[in-house]
Amino acid sequence: MPDEPQPKLESADIVKLLELLPHRYPFLLVDRIVDIDSDNSCVGIKNVTYNEQVFMGHFPQAPIFPGVLLIEGMAQTAGAICILSKAAENKPPSKVFFMTVDKAKFRKPVVPGDVVRFHMTKLNSRRNMWWYRGEAKVDGALVAEAEISAMLVMS
Repeated sequence: MPDEPQPKLESADIVKLLELLPHRYPFLLVDRIVDIDSDNSCVGIKNVTYNEQVFMGHFPQAPIFPGVLLIEGMAQTAGAICILSKAAENKPPSKVFFMTVDKAKFRKPVVPGDVVRFHMTKLNSRRNMWWYRGEAKVDGALVAEAEISAMLVMS
């Protein structure tokens, strides 16, 4: 009997993300990933709420979600699809390390009530290194962008 094609994963809910990523509250910064195209691209979704710990100090009277956490959300989104890709090849990595961030720009503040969509597109991959371009958008408006890289550590 010929090998049947594996079902294509088009989205990953929070339960799947908890399987893929080691991050936990308050540092898991992606609630769901949709539009997954293997390790080539995807969109991570982050629902920003006032209940998040970061707003206790950034800033209580005018809460703004920190730009560095937008970049981390991009990295977690890209890392999750790298792990999914390797798991599909039966070669799951034991760890993923965020290595570089380049060309980061912050365009508009993100506030409680916003839904951030991390649009991640693979630029390149070589052996255990992966490079992605990320754009964070709220209601279609660009709020942050960066190029990031990660290293997968194989077991």
